[in-house]
Amino acid sequence: MRQFLLMSSVGCHLCDQAVDVVVSNLDPLMHCVDEVDIAYDDQLMDRYALLIPVLLDEQSGAELRWPFDSSQLQAFIARLD
Repeated sequence: MRQFLLMSSVGCHLCDQAVDVVVSNLDPLMHCVDEVDIAYDDQLMDRYALLIPVLLDEQSGAELRWPFDSSQLQAFIARLD
């Protein structure tokens, strides 16, 4: 199972849109996504504050930065395999 982190923050409307794209396009039997609120970690805040939402592949460290749509998400996943 591929593990991802979705870097986000409460009140981020772009993050809400990214969640919708991720939920409707990833197979829960093949992909696990944990949403991380960067506001609780100074290092994550420094790295992602101006970039969120960002989907991070935990295995490779590859990032998919917003904006992304279904086809861009699928292409990102395909490059990881």
